[in-house]
Formats: sequence, structure tokens, C-alpha cells
Amino acid sequence: MPWGRSGSAAMLLLLSGRAIGRAKTRDPSPTEMSVEPWASPQDQAAAEHTHSAVSSLDQEQHPDKLCLDSFWSEVETIRQGSGDADLECTRRDSRQSEEGEQEEQWLADAGLSTLISEDSGDIDNVVLLSTLTRTQAEAVQRRIDSYTLSLRKRNKPAPRDVRDIFNSPITQTLLPDPQHGDDLAQNSMASVAKTPLSGVTPEHQRCAPKEEFLFTDVAYCEQAVIFLKQAKLPQNSSQSRKEDGTLPRVVCPKCRLGVTRVQDLSQADMKKVRQLALIDMTALCDLLELEVKRHKSVKRKIPESCLYGVPLATMLENDQKIKPNTSIPLFLQALLSFLDKKGLDSEGILRVPGSQSRIKLLQQNLETNFYSGLVSWDEVSPNDAAALLKKFIRELPAPLLTPEYLNTFSAVRDITDLKQKLHMLNLLVLLLPEPNRNTLKALLDFLSKVVSREKRNKMNLWAVATIMAPNLFLHKAVPSRLTEGAEKGQAEKAADVMRLLIRYQDFLWIIPNFLLYQVRKLNENSSRRYQFYDRRIKNLLRKIHTDSREKTEKNSSEHCRTVKVHVGELVRGTMEFQLSINSRTSDLLSQFHRQFLRSPEKGKGKMRRNGSVTYSDCAVYEVGGNIGEHCLDLDTHLLDLYNNNPGGEWVIRLRPGASRGL
Repeated sequence: MPWGRSGSAAMLLLLSGRAIGRAKTRDPSPTEMSVEPWASPQDQAAAEHTHSAVSSLDQEQHPDKLCLDSFWSEVETIRQGSGDADLECTRRDSRQSEEGEQEEQWLADAGLSTLISEDSGDIDNVVLLSTLTRTQAEAVQRRIDSYTLSLRKRNKPAPRDVRDIFNSPITQTLLPDPQHGDDLAQNSMASVAKTPLSGVTPEHQRCAPKEEFLFTDVAYCEQAVIFLKQAKLPQNSSQSRKEDGTLPRVVCPKCRLGVTRVQDLSQADMKKVRQLALIDMTALCDLLELEVKRHKSVKRKIPESCLYGVPLATMLENDQKIKPNTSIPLFLQALLSFLDKKGLDSEGILRVPGSQSRIKLLQQNLETNFYSGLVSWDEVSPNDAAALLKKFIRELPAPLLTPEYLNTFSAVRDITDLKQKLHMLNLLVLLLPEPNRNTLKALLDFLSKVVSREKRNKMNLWAVATIMAPNLFLHKAVPSRLTEGAEKGQAEKAADVMRLLIRYQDFLWIIPNFLLYQVRKLNENSSRRYQFYDRRIKNLLRKIHTDSREKTEKNSSEHCRTVKVHVGELVRGTMEFQLSINSRTSDLLSQFHRQFLRSPEKGKGKMRRNGSVTYSDCAVYEVGGNIGEHCLDLDTHLLDLYNNNPGGEWVIRLRPGASRGL
């Protein structure tokens, strides 16, 4: 059962009893019928006619009650949508993993499976370990210790200790100077300790701050060490009314290398980001004493349906044959597009249920005719479309937040400090597979638009979060403790996590600076490892390194960089760009526009009549050196980037999916 272990059956009886009790002891008012999706089609049709006249008044008088009733109505809808056969299958599939299995899978996901394999090599192990902070390395050691304990119980030989690997002579040249590394870490952490991150006073706790500063230069787990040592984590004070204004504005200061988002890195580098994010997230869970259990993905029979109950990756793979550059399912795009046009101003959107009979017929029509283009959206009710959207999310064969991390997302509700919650959510979003991450972003974008039209649709952030939380955090494939305990408190905690996802989504899709630094260090160490294969060429490699440094210093004094241009089919070549301390990516693109797009010999036809440049989708990419491929932020200071990665090239080209025609 997806919402409980020992108390799940009692909870189901309680929910059923609440529904029956309401029907017996209260008059079936229009408002009640409008929020109960298990009502008959006739009752729902009557509720739709009368809802607009009474919902606003009811929400003003009892806002929390209406939101919480909607929460439990969604829970009941999910329960009724899971038949007894599905629940029995879920109970079998969600059995506890064997001892050591969780740790073994964790090490594989973190790229550290060689630490427990019989043919592990020192170099393979140290490349990734050498990029970790002390707290991250301790988290790795805890997983290996737990795995070792399980092997001893099964009378199997234990793997090597991580500390033995670091003490191996062959790894010393790969590792930075320990004293220098500790000093650097201490200085960075000391600078964070002086910032508003840890300067929370009792006065601040009593008065919610209007602005929070989030710094990403230092690993999140190391920041947690500072907070816990200072013992200044503010306690959560539950409020009966969750006003949108209680959430402060979050500011993420830009470093001189700009902001990097998930779509800005190559797939190879994003794989490394996910490995490092998993380690940091696990270390953060250990520090905050969050017990999270990963669940396996269960293979289920794919239904004959082409829209509902189909694995997200399968649907996206099929859709990319129709539209190659699509990042979310075409059906979801169509549904969100319709709701953007017709549903944002509809009062009670997402909360008011549609007609069950119409929804069933509409779903059948979409299953049959969607890909043939024969579906007409003209007569579709916004409430019916919103119900189809929620149904699509909760009927995915695996949770949108994945079986591995769904419970970790839910556990964020138990963290007391807002910054720590956002740190955890940021790492979890980075850990999601690309189809899930893109789909979640599209969903949150839509929910944010709904909230922005609150004056028209009467759905504020708290109401939207409350109604959507069960659809994301409850799933038949993963047991959950979401609905155990005090009903009101659990509902508020679940909605609070959903509220953070909606409100702070722009920050959550940013790759923290410390992770990008670790990826660069990992790439550097991976390239240096080959010098150990033949000691006879070690001196030659050292000489090449020296020559390279001398050449870099010479180029740095000249402050000039050759930039490749690969835009479309007609604009190709190179350009020289003079670097200064204030040179930014936007300056480089401006020179490109002047030199290539406006010159008579190269730029004929490149200007629109209003003077704007046709290549607005051009971007500067950093390629090679200590990075695979990196799309640069417009505010990136290029001299700092050059000094950070002197071996990389800069290329101007169109962004993926942009039009290549002239």
C-alpha cells in the first residue's frame, strides 16, 4: 500500500469512514459535492452549476478546511484508483532489500562500485574520491562499512578500506596537498559562516526573513556541518494558515563564472554531476539524521494504452520519432498548452473535479485519436483537462519523482531550516533522470502560472500545493508514511514540500558551483591517470606539463583568445577576442554580431528590419580541457574562465533545437 506500512489498513478504513460519515451527518451541500471526486456523475454535474456562486465565500471563511478536504479527497481518489490486485502486487514488490543490497546499488550509482569489486584498482578508485570533501568521503566510508558488515554476516571477504586507497603510494601524485586542501576548505567554510547563511538569531526566528541568501560555492553537506556546530538551525513553527508571504525571497549570488543550469552541460558531465550529487545528498541526510530507504524500480507489464500508464522514457522515445527535439511527452505538451489558454482563469482549477463520465469518454477519445490529430479541444472543459493532467501523473507506472528518491523528497518535510530544504531539493532534482526532470519542470511551470492568476482562479500557492501533493508523493509502487499520524499535520508537511518545489523551482534547476568544480577536478584527474601506466614516460609528461604552463602564462599575459564560430551552414570561421578583467560572454556575442552578422561581405540578409539579429539563439560553448561541453551564462567573466580552464576551446553556435535557417 502506498501510504503506510503497519497502519496503512487502519488509515484506509479511517478515510472510508470519513467519507461515509460526512455523507450521513451533513447535508450534501454544493460545496462538499464540488470537492468529492467519488460523488456520482449527477451530483458532480449539479456541483459544477452551483460551485462558482459559493466556492469563493467558503474559501474566504474556511480556507484551511477547504484545502485540507481537497488533500484528503485526492488521497481517496488515489486509493480508489488502486485496485486490490495492484495493492497486493505492491506489497510483494516493495519488500525490503537484502542486507548490503542498498549499499551496493548506492555505490554503483555513485560511480564507486570498484571499491567493492575484486578487481578494483587504486587509480580507478582515487579519481572520484580525490574530488570529495571530508564529509562526503565519510558518507562513502559509512556505506562501505555497512556493506562490509553485511558481508561478514554472510561469511564473505570484506572490501578494502577507503583510507587504505588514499594511503597507496601510487595515488599520492593524483591527490592535492592535504594541508593545502584542508586550509582551502576551512577558509571557504569560514567565509560561509560569516554570511547570513548561519547568522540566524532568535529575533530572526520570531520574524520570518524577507530574503534568504543561498551560496553554492561550498558543498551543502559542509555547510550543514557549520550550521550544526553553531546549533542555530531555526525551529519550524507550524501556522494554521499558510500564507504565500511567509516564504521569503531567495537570492543566489552569481559567481564570476556565471550560473550553470542542467541543460548547459553535456550528458557525460551530467552523469558525473549526478554521481557527486548523490554523495553530497547522502552525506547531508546522514548529518540531518534523515532515514531514507531506496526502492527498486519494478518492471510492470506495459498496458495497451499509448498515453496512460506508459513509462515516461518509452513515451518520450516514441514521441521523439515524431518530433526529434521534444523533451517532454507530446500529450503532456498538448494538455498543458490547452490549460494555459483555457484553464488559468477558471475558478477552482485543479481543485474542482470534472465530470467523471466526460473524463472517461475524453480519455478514450485521446487514446484512440491523439496521434492522428483528430482530437478537438474546443468543447473540452478546463476542469476535465485538469483532472486528466493529475491522472496522467499518478498513473505513470513509476512515480515521477522515481522509486529511488520519492521517499527522500517526502523526507524533506522533516527538515527544519529552509536553506537545508532547498539544498536537499536541489540535489534531488539533479538526481532525477532527464525525462522525469524535464516533465517535472513543465508541470511546475504550469502550477506557477496557476498561482500567478490567483485573483481570477482563487487558487493561491498553498491551495495548489495542497491539491497536487498527493498526486506526486503517493504512488502505488512505493510505500509511504505520508498519511500516517495526525491528518492535518501530515497534509501540511506534504503540501509544504510541494509549495517549495513550485515557489523556488528556478533555483532547483541550477548546478551548484561546488559540483561543477568537482566535475572539473574529476575530468582533470581522469586525464592525469594515464601517466601511471608507463613510468618510463613520466618525465616526458612532466616536461609537457611544464611547457603547457609556460605557454598558458604567455597567453595569459597577451589576454587574447581565438574563438571558433559554427553558426548555421553559412557562418563559419574564427574571430579574435581581446580579454580584459571585465570581459563577459555577452561582450563576446556582441562582437560576433558586429563582425559576422552586420558586415556587408558576411552578414547580408542577417538583419531583420527592426535591427534585431536573426541569431538570437546563438550561445558560447566551452569545449574540452577540464569540461566536456558547457554552455556559458551571459554574465560569465571570460578571463576568469580562461584561467580556470586554459585548455578549453570557445565555440559560438546555435543552441540545440534552434532554427538553423538563415
